[in-house]
Amino acid sequence: MSQPPTDSLPADETFAVRVEPMDWHFDARSDESLFEAARRAGIRLPTSCRNGTCRACISVLVEGSIRYRVEWPGLSSSEKEEGYLLPCVAVAQSPLVIDVPEAERIEPR
Repeated sequence: MSQPPTDSLPADETFAVRVEPMDWHFDARSDESLFEAARRAGIRLPTSCRNGTCRACISVLVEGSIRYRVEWPGLSSSEKEEGYLLPCVAVAQSPLVIDVPEAERIEPR
């Protein structure tokens, strides 16, 4: 659940992401948000602002490591420690398991 510096991975690194509780899977590049990667794979994660402030997409990071595209996403320190994340501005840095009960299947983009 750590957040290494943004330049620690090459842009073309790809990680497997599993969405619970549905056991859906998608690949996320290290240069795209989890929201973007999921949408490309035909999975809609809840969102509204897409910039980390509204918290509509708040989910749980069960396993893995992410970083954020913004300096201070709309999560408190304690929420981060408890494993909450904002997929609209979170970028995978390892294989992930995320808990997003509100996710829906859509047409892949």
